[in-house]
Amino acid sequence: MIPVFITLGSNLSPEHNLPWAVGLLDDQVGVKAVSRVYRSLPLGPAGEQLDQPEYLNAAVLVEVPGDVPPDLFRFRVLRAIENSMGRIRTADRYAPRPIDLDLALYGDTVLEDEETGLYLPDPEILTRAHIALPLADLAPGYRHPVTGQTLREIAAQFEGAPGIELAALSLHV
Repeated sequence: MIPVFITLGSNLSPEHNLPWAVGLLDDQVGVKAVSRVYRSLPLGPAGEQLDQPEYLNAAVLVEVPGDVPPDLFRFRVLRAIENSMGRIRTADRYAPRPIDLDLALYGDTVLEDEETGLYLPDPEILTRAHIALPLADLAPGYRHPVTGQTLREIAAQFEGAPGIELAALSLHV
């Protein structure tokens, strides 16, 4: 079995949609662990604040069989859940959304697939607090397959950063 770290985000009814997404993931693949929930400002491609509702972000750890490739898991499981929850993808990849499910780490897989837009590990682990902090909650000693840093070390650079804080919502499996 391969450990797979999935990040979740929502800024449309997030108090409803995050627990719903965790439940659907648990039904589909069995969630092993859930991070704390973080409230974060909506950010654009260059880190600029966008004029839209704040996000709630979290991460989950699941395990998948070693013969399931990441692109298949992404499209058959994650995108199917997003679609069932009303996610409509548009040309604006930063548009508000009921749910966003992204593969952050897929075991030690390193992948850059421009055709599908799948990059593993997710490059934003190193640059976005709303991704790094929840991942470190799940497995602080897990090593990034490219940099060799632990998730705790990566997250440490974001502790106390403006624009992100723990939210009152708790997620459970």
